[in-house]
Formats: sequence, structure tokens, C-alpha cells
Amino acid sequence: MKNVRLILSGLSLLLAILFSSCSDPVTEQQTSANKDDAITTTDNSQARLPGPGGGVLMQAFYWDVPAGGNWYDSIKDKIPSWDAAGISAIWLPPVSKAQNGAYSMGYDPADYFDFGDYNQHGSVETRFGNKAELVSLINTAHSYDIDVYADIVLNHNSGGALEPNPYTGTNTYTDFNPASGKFYRSASDFHPNSYATYDEGIFGGFPDLSHSAPYVQDWLWNRADGVGKYYRDSLGFDGWRFDYVKGFGGWVVKEWMNNVGGFAVGEYWDGNAQLLQDWVNATNRTSSAFDFACYYKMDEAFDGNDLTKLQDDMLWKRDAYKSVTFVTNHDTDIIGDKMHAYAYIMTHEGYPTVFYNDFEQWLDKDKLINLIWIHNNKAVGSTSIQYADNDEYIARRNGSPGLIVYLNDSNVWVERWVQTNWSTSSIKDYTGNSNWQPTTQTDKWVKIQCPPNSYSVWSPL
Repeated sequence: MKNVRLILSGLSLLLAILFSSCSDPVTEQQTSANKDDAITTTDNSQARLPGPGGGVLMQAFYWDVPAGGNWYDSIKDKIPSWDAAGISAIWLPPVSKAQNGAYSMGYDPADYFDFGDYNQHGSVETRFGNKAELVSLINTAHSYDIDVYADIVLNHNSGGALEPNPYTGTNTYTDFNPASGKFYRSASDFHPNSYATYDEGIFGGFPDLSHSAPYVQDWLWNRADGVGKYYRDSLGFDGWRFDYVKGFGGWVVKEWMNNVGGFAVGEYWDGNAQLLQDWVNATNRTSSAFDFACYYKMDEAFDGNDLTKLQDDMLWKRDAYKSVTFVTNHDTDIIGDKMHAYAYIMTHEGYPTVFYNDFEQWLDKDKLINLIWIHNNKAVGSTSIQYADNDEYIARRNGSPGLIVYLNDSNVWVERWVQTNWSTSSIKDYTGNSNWQPTTQTDKWVKIQCPPNSYSVWSPL
């Protein structure tokens, strides 16, 4: 396509529509109740919001990162470049000693206060390092104004010794004698016990921690030297990613947040946006949730060549401040067309997450950095869907400066007339995928384009 600068005069809307066979806009669909021109929040939905578009989270690990205790140091070395790329927070894997010691990814927690300094469960260090290295990483991140979120596993424990269990009449692996000397546990701290027979879910047959037990509550969130407050005050964590929250009631996260504070996001693994919203509400809106509804709809849209799916229900459309969007994570990686997906989450509402492998190994890092910059500087305000069919999708962010995002899943260049936020303004595609620099009409309409199998993002010069 030639480099053409469109100079649009005061043509009427009818003439503009007739000008191109691809120029029929559809009625816009308002997709968020947020009417603010800039993202602001009075709750703790996002710990930091640098720039008009808000923050971007980096998942700073993947499944089976290299063992050997060097991961914290490896991540610390990346902090300066991640800061330069526009990352505002990082999410670490579970930091405490687990049953499989140096081989564990941390999701089988045994001693919540052993961060790689006690010889138990087959190792001294965790897979990722030791406490001094962890604290050094957190302090380095803070020196760049980057927050650090801990992965918290509250549903289950692993690695206890066998003991007679009076509640089951059998022997169970519920005798926990941590080398740290903190948070001893026995059968009375797991289901069934004298407080509750069961809760919302059991994971993998592991002993199911009973949050109804006052002793457990004290050690998790009440005590000044308990898990939550120790992680906050002594380690320096700023927020929490709660694992497998389907396994316990939303009130558990609410109590943690009311006593400990910070940012929170829960892994409620379900593609039903209503259920995600229900869980957020069950925490008394103290926590965000990963937007699995958005995740699965992006897979249907981009891998299924049906961009109309992007009009469907998602958590960010219901509750933008409580949606953490993502393209892949350490557990699931089903979206093949990832660049379209990143273009979507970086230009729409929600708190977008970048996956370590996508950024450092698999995708074009420069393109991801460009999308992060667009998010941080342009992606402001509520969202209006302007057009959607199998191959094309156009949406507008209505804040200042705002943007127009154009997604094209076809093999040809496409162009379309759209209504913008800007009157008589020169605009450009900030991805560089199109070199047009058109000027909007006085009525804010303009013609934009998108390359084959690509995306463009338009905003004033």
C-alpha cells in the first residue's frame, strides 16, 4: 500500500460512507461502565498506576524454570530492562519451601517461613534461591518503582508426617513440624475437623487447610508475625496472587486483605464472566480476578478466525478495575495468535499481564514493548466497539488521549471509516504497521487501515 496522507475536507457523513466499499460502520457497542477520561481508582485494585493507561504486570516465571537456586538472581538482572520496557509490577512463584524441595515450583507448600535457609524436604535452597536473594530481588524492583506480588497457596499443604487423625479414624499426612519453628499444623487444622467438615474444594488429594480454624486464621493473616504480615513487612511484598481460589470461600481473601492489604488477584479458573464477577463480589471487592472469560474468547476469536467473539461477555466489560487480563501463563497456553491477543489486552480495559516466555523467548520483544508503551500512554477511558466481523475488529478508547485499535485477521489490507475522539487532528498508527497520517474531519470521522494478519493503533500525533 502506498504512503498516502489523507486530507479530509468537510464531506458529509453520507459522502464519507459512500467513499469506500469497506466503510460501513456499525452501531457502536459501549462495553464498560467506566466513563472516566483517565483510569483512577479509590480501591486497591491496582497497586501502582504509572502513566495514563495504568500498569502492566510481568509474570516473572514459567513452569519448570531452571533448578539450582539462581532464578531470583536471574530476575533481578532483568529488572532494569523491564522497567525501561514499562513494566510496573512482577509476580513471583511461591517463595516458601515445598515438599519437593529444590525441585518444586512451590505449589505444594510445607513450611511457609522457609525461603531457602533450612535443610528440610531434601534441600536448603528452594528451586529459586534463598531468602537473602529474594529480598535483594524485591529491593531492586522497589528501587525501580516496580511492585512485587507473591504467589500465595492457601488451599492445601504438602509434606506433613503421618499421624492418627481423630476426625477420620485413619492416619493422615497432617503432622507439620516446620524447621522455621512457625505455624505448626496437625489434623485439627485440616478438613474435616471440629470447625468444618469440608470447604469449597480439595486439590489433588493434598491435606485441605481449614480456614475456619482460629489458629489457622491467626497464622495466615491476623498475627503480626504471621504469613501475610511477615511477607509484607519483612520480605517487602506489595501484593498477592491467590492460587486455586475455587478451593475456599471468597471470605478468606477478604479477611486476608482487610488485615494485610496490598494488591490482590485470584486464580478463579473459569471462562464464565458471571462466575468471575461473583467471586470478586464474594471477596467484598477486595480482590481482582484473572479474566479467564477474556482468555477463552480471545482463543475463539484469533485462532478460530471469528473476531465477533470479542463482542462476548468478559470480566473487564463488567468490572474493568477488577480484571487482570492475560494471553498465557504457567498453567495454560492455548492461544496461537498471540500478537493479536497482546494487541487486544494492551489496548482494552483491565490490568494486562505479560508472560515471561512470551517476552524473553517466544515473541518479538520490540513489538511487545511497543504495545506496552501504547497501553501506558494511550489506552485511557471506557471502550466502544465500533465494528466486528470474522476478519476485522475496531474499538475506541474514549479517554484522553485515547486510541482506535484495528485488528485484521485476513490476508489482505483493510480500511474503514471510523468515528474518533478527535476533531481536525492529525493521527498516526503508533505500531508503525501503517505509515498513513490522516487528519480527522471536523465531525471526528477518519479513514484508517490495517495490514494483513496484523493490527494498527491510532492516536493523535
